[in-house]
Amino acid sequence: MTGSTRSSEGLDERRKRLLFRCWHRGTREMDLILGRFADAAIADLSDAELAQLERLIEVPDPDLYAALSGDAVLAVEYRTPLFDRVKSFRPGHFA
Repeated sequence: MTGSTRSSEGLDERRKRLLFRCWHRGTREMDLILGRFADAAIADLSDAELAQLERLIEVPDPDLYAALSGDAVLAVEYRTPLFDRVKSFRPGHFA
């Protein structure tokens, strides 16, 4: 997979922006992790979850990747239910 498989058609501007940012992280690994999650979940996230995602994508890629892979502990302010969903997400199986 080289990019989003989800069209941004029908999404509000906030969701479109987040979908784009999840697929354009700076490192390919994080593009694939957050981008695939966003493809599957973005349309159904609540406002609170969107806010959590907006904060989460501000974490630098190396720190976020280490936390998602279990090699480091993420700062407490980013350890949200949404982070747990991203961490347990597997493409093809909505978490």
